[in-house]
Amino acid sequence: MAFLPVVQITVWAGISEECKRQIVKGVTETFKNVGIPEEAVEIIIYEVPKTNWATCGERHSDSSKFSQMKVP
Repeated sequence: MAFLPVVQITVWAGISEECKRQIVKGVTETFKNVGIPEEAVEIIIYEVPKTNWATCGERHSDSSKFSQMKVP
């Protein structure tokens, strides 16, 4: 059976299409650099709203640290 990497990336909702393209290209290149053909690389990008993501018991949408951060 061939090695088929499936990469799952979770980001805040609202990331730009250009940023997604760059992520996909970079991840694919990384696998190519170790001998995995690009056609074998599958990438899934999950977008999660800040209201559904929490760290240290605080939602990112409520956190002064995270609520001011902008997605690219």
